Amino acid sequence: MVWTGTWVSDRLGIELAGDDELRGLLGLALRRNPKRAHLLVSGVLGKHVPQLPSVVHGHGVTLGRRVRVLLGPEEAARAVVLGYAETATALGHAVADGLETAPYLHSTRRPVASVPSAGGFEESHSHATSHLLLPEDPAFFDRGGEAGRGPLVLVDDEFSTGNTVLNTLRDLHARHPRDHYVIVALVDMRAPGDAGRLAAFAEETGARVDVVAHARGTVRLPEDVLARGLRLVEEQDGRTADPLVPCAPTVATVRLELGWPAGLPDGGRHGFTPDHRARLREALPAMAARIADGLGGPEQAGRVLVLGFEELMYAPLVLARALEEAGLDVRFSTTTRSPVLAVDDPGYAIRTRLAFPAHDDPADGPGERYAYNVAGGGFDTVLAVVDSAADTPTLHARDGLLAQLATAAPRVALAVVPAHTPVPRTPDRQEPSVLPAPLRGPDFSSYEPDDVGWLLQDLSAVRLEAPVEEREEAVQRGGAHYAESLPVEYQPTGEYQELYRDALAGSAVRIARAVGTVTELVLAERSPRPVLVSLARAGTPVGVLMRRWARHRHGTELPHYAVSIVRGRGIDANALRWLAAHHDPADVVFVDGWTGKGAITRELADALAGFPGFDPEIAVLADPGSCVRTYGTREDFLIPSACLNSTVSGLISRTVLRDDLVGPHDYHGAKFYRELSGSDVSRDFVAAVEARFDEVADAVDQQVKEAASADRAPTWEGWAAVERISEEQGIHDVNLVKPGVGETTRVLLRRVPWKILARRGAGADLAHIRLLAEQRGVPVEERDDLPYTCVGLIHPRYTRGATGADGKAVGSA
Repeated sequence: MVWTGTWVSDRLGIELAGDDELRGLLGLALRRNPKRAHLLVSGVLGKHVPQLPSVVHGHGVTLGRRVRVLLGPEEAARAVVLGYAETATALGHAVADGLETAPYLHSTRRPVASVPSAGGFEESHSHATSHLLLPEDPAFFDRGGEAGRGPLVLVDDEFSTGNTVLNTLRDLHARHPRDHYVIVALVDMRAPGDAGRLAAFAEETGARVDVVAHARGTVRLPEDVLARGLRLVEEQDGRTADPLVPCAPTVATVRLELGWPAGLPDGGRHGFTPDHRARLREALPAMAARIADGLGGPEQAGRVLVLGFEELMYAPLVLARALEEAGLDVRFSTTTRSPVLAVDDPGYAIRTRLAFPAHDDPADGPGERYAYNVAGGGFDTVLAVVDSAADTPTLHARDGLLAQLATAAPRVALAVVPAHTPVPRTPDRQEPSVLPAPLRGPDFSSYEPDDVGWLLQDLSAVRLEAPVEEREEAVQRGGAHYAESLPVEYQPTGEYQELYRDALAGSAVRIARAVGTVTELVLAERSPRPVLVSLARAGTPVGVLMRRWARHRHGTELPHYAVSIVRGRGIDANALRWLAAHHDPADVVFVDGWTGKGAITRELADALAGFPGFDPEIAVLADPGSCVRTYGTREDFLIPSACLNSTVSGLISRTVLRDDLVGPHDYHGAKFYRELSGSDVSRDFVAAVEARFDEVADAVDQQVKEAASADRAPTWEGWAAVERISEEQGIHDVNLVKPGVGETTRVLLRRVPWKILARRGAGADLAHIRLLAEQRGVPVEERDDLPYTCVGLIHPRYTRGATGADGKAVGSA
């Protein structure tokens, strides 16, 4: 038989050296991952390669029995087992089965707000690096009785560099120190230097560390393997698309009822005890009988693939094992997050790939998921097993998993395991409330659901609008804050709408170039997989465009959320708590449209002081105030999304913070103006800019190269200029001076303007400013000494009898 690593080995010079059975356990494939070129593909794990359930489960049980012998009966009775998501969740379960008496937990990438984290760690080479430990029982890691904590058994499919294991050991030893650790893997592929680091940890802590594996060896990698691997993936992508089959127009899915025992966890995400194991074993024969009957018995079912779902591996595995014991021809594998190149060659481990959208509302946002070696596998029936959290409309959509499976097998069935809802045993440690998931279109906003999740509460049913004059008077007299009400939405005239369209046509290329530049800087300097968090609402169109650029240029789906920040009140603390629970704060990049004098930049830095891990620096499209390091441009030019209000921002109002509407455990609020859908240009704005991405790609690359070597330190020139203008004009309040085209537009749309200062010869960038000023009776003074294209001045002594620069009422205001 051809070794399934031959194709990669011949082209990249990667070699496996070690035990004789190594090649029987492992093949090779190429990752779509800039951190590591190759993927060791296990043939016995049941993840990427369909395998007999008895083989998959048997390898884990054998390892568990070896650990039991190593520990002895007394220590084995005190041990706890920890597996790694997503690949080794079933393997860890099986090891615990072999130990017989050990409780089991696996790491997870699915946060639960009501369950306190018992630790976490990073898997640096992975496409999704952060792992959470969320045991329902907070004393899970303290098991051991009077003799103290028992041995901790850590289970992974492969032990390559040891980085992930070391990260775990250091985190857990700091929280729950113990004397004995056992590392279990199907294959131990560490280089000698990596083995020395584990020994150093043992010496440093005084703990014993043992390693148990089926086979041992090393991977020999040429020095340039990463660069060559990435080029090879690009060549294959350019030569031919992955062997995908067009999606079926309709999917006739047979839904099978399992009769899953009430209260039995679906797996080890929050802990799985020996009692749980016994209940599941008792229930398996009856559940397997229901499945077999639903499939019509062995003859009608034919060759069956039981397909698990990402971290949900063990329940589908033991169901498949029970079907195998009942006489069906069964194989087992699962879906995965891992992006891998598929090559239809017998010497390559991943022959085919099915791609489909994530269907469990993942915390890191929507993205692609995969099922490998299913198409072309000769299966008559595919039984997909998911938990109830993943039984969503996306699963059943025309481009969803079930539809893709229908292209690979004549019959598709579905079984749903109830997702376990943990009940924390220490209520005093819970958050005062469980924060809701982000709002998404079309229920809230006109953007595509994937474009942005709004960490806001919907106040659409509340009357919040007040005339501009009433709001201004209340704010300036100190009787109200500007965020306690909303201005009446400006309805643009036909002439103004025409100006907007001209502005968009004239500046789309410039906007696209700035979007590309700021996105590339974020990817290069802030995080390889950033979580974009736009400051609602001016930042939201920019965040949508940055997300589109990353997808268009790199094929990367970046999570994007919108949160509220209010000058003088700070950022929404509950939104930050949600972000911290679902993402690594170090990956969060705050996004805004532009800087004026930098007030929000300073507000954000102050607000984040109580939330360690978040980087307060904002990434902006335009930084005319020289307030940030991460920007697309420092020109002060017309950004068309500043010309309008909600109709260019997903039909969402500016945010609201009022004590009678927003409680201590609520998100800030906003309204969705569905009634303005006839005037909405939000998607058109994004599409017009996205259409120019290819055109500006070379210019972006050049700008990013220049930016990398430039001094981009903030000078705060904008703040100094505002202070000077404030004194020159006799205003003596920097909050009433709004510099830049974007801020000046806001003054004219939402506040009571006093006058506009414009740089002489500014031209088309100020056409809409001049029109708005004319409509509101506001004078425009041309200046030669402005550091900005224009500056808007809010009336410094406003009452409803004084709206113009001369203090006289203006009826059109």
